[in-house]
Amino acid sequence: MQNRFDFRGLYVLDMANNHQGQVDHGLRIIQEHGQAVAKHGVKTALKFQFRHFETFIHPAHQSGSTNKHIPRFLANALSDDDFARLTTAVREAGMLTMATPFDEESVDLIEKLDISIIKIASCSARDWPLLEKAARYNRPVIVSTGGLTLAEIDDVVSFLEHRSVDFALMHCVSVYPTPPEHLQLNQVSTLKQRHPRITVGFSTHEDPADTRPVMVAVAKGAEMLERHIGVVTDKIQLNAYSSTPDQTDAWIAAAEDARVMCGAVTRPISIASEQESLKSLKRGVFAVRDLQTGDALASDAVYFAMPMTEGQLTSEHWKPGITLLQPVVKDGAVMEGILQRPPLPPKHRLIDAIHEIKSMLNEARIFLPVDFNLEFSHHYGIENFAETGAVLIDCINREYCKKLVIQLPGQAHPNHFHKRKEETFHVLAGQLELVLEGRLRVLYPGDLYLIPQGAWHSFSSKTGVIFEEVSTTHHNDDSFYEDKLINERGRDFRKTVVKQWGRYQLDA
Repeated sequence: MQNRFDFRGLYVLDMANNHQGQVDHGLRIIQEHGQAVAKHGVKTALKFQFRHFETFIHPAHQSGSTNKHIPRFLANALSDDDFARLTTAVREAGMLTMATPFDEESVDLIEKLDISIIKIASCSARDWPLLEKAARYNRPVIVSTGGLTLAEIDDVVSFLEHRSVDFALMHCVSVYPTPPEHLQLNQVSTLKQRHPRITVGFSTHEDPADTRPVMVAVAKGAEMLERHIGVVTDKIQLNAYSSTPDQTDAWIAAAEDARVMCGAVTRPISIASEQESLKSLKRGVFAVRDLQTGDALASDAVYFAMPMTEGQLTSEHWKPGITLLQPVVKDGAVMEGILQRPPLPPKHRLIDAIHEIKSMLNEARIFLPVDFNLEFSHHYGIENFAETGAVLIDCINREYCKKLVIQLPGQAHPNHFHKRKEETFHVLAGQLELVLEGRLRVLYPGDLYLIPQGAWHSFSSKTGVIFEEVSTTHHNDDSFYEDKLINERGRDFRKTVVKQWGRYQLDA
């Protein structure tokens, strides 16, 4: 999709009926909360609630209704012109405009006032006529999920995706105020895992003086946050779940602090002070007795103790096959500069690759059968596997064939074709750059591409990739490479095949 709204980092301030039906009080709420927002420089939308009372409320309840909500709604009603004034004030305060429509006519008002974002309340999340009307307009939509089951949320997601609506979800508990034991903040993680391509936030109704829930929500992955707001006067008091400007300030500050505390999603490089702290606790390698040039650092020749000195061999990097280029006295530090290390066996590169491949599969939630063959393709030798090659996991090979193909970041597979096999690539995770008959195709998760018999093709990945190869029967003598050297060296040179992860085969 193009020109999608970026919901991430959005704060939503819901005025609801806290304007008390007074435009001037609504303008004060916008001004004072706008000042609190401006201190933090965060992306914020101020939200109204729209109801077309002539049709929204049944004629028999237009006066004297026993429904607890209706008298309050009617008492605090504002005109379209009033909302136009408030909308202008929101924009002048540097905030986005948002509104919750509770009926189809209110969606038309959103369009008339050019409100930026539509919010669907939890009570309307499965109001299909209202959702149908909201879906007609090319505006981003946020849906609260209070009281819905996962199956019901799935229905809403499918409904909006089918209509190509740009939308996000809010975890919400529709209890006002919400006590801590009912916040259910793990549902933020649940929704993110269930719908990984949809932004998920937290719409909060807890005690506005308590900033702990918003910090936990951020830690659980909430990327949008919403709460009710108002302003206290001599005559106006706030309900138990609405924030004053000072509480909004503290709420945003707590959320931003939590974002800083949570840090990066990708594993960061350790900062210098952390490295120094850990180094001061590491054990160095010392000689058990006087050691001579050529002696091996076997386990009975050394011991490990702290503190280590700069440039000393650590227990982390000690291996039994290391030998000395200079003598070391008893209890002396074994220094890195006087060591001769045995060359690593070529298969060590494959063992390192297995560790990364397992992690890639785990991250993508792809699980393998108990019994499988794993094939390393290293067309220019194991020593060049990091640059040229791939890992193939055989799932089944009959009249039909399925493999998982994994490339580490930066790997490329050379140009080749098959005489007998037709294959289709289905990308599961990462990004694949496929060159078919000289034409580049960039494939993303979910993409399928057919490779006909006899078609030259190569592939690579900058990010690392996992894709399925679904094909006709695989034959070991059916790959023909553009680089004739690969063909001449034969299959045994460019393949290492092991059972499962090759625990004993590669160790040997």
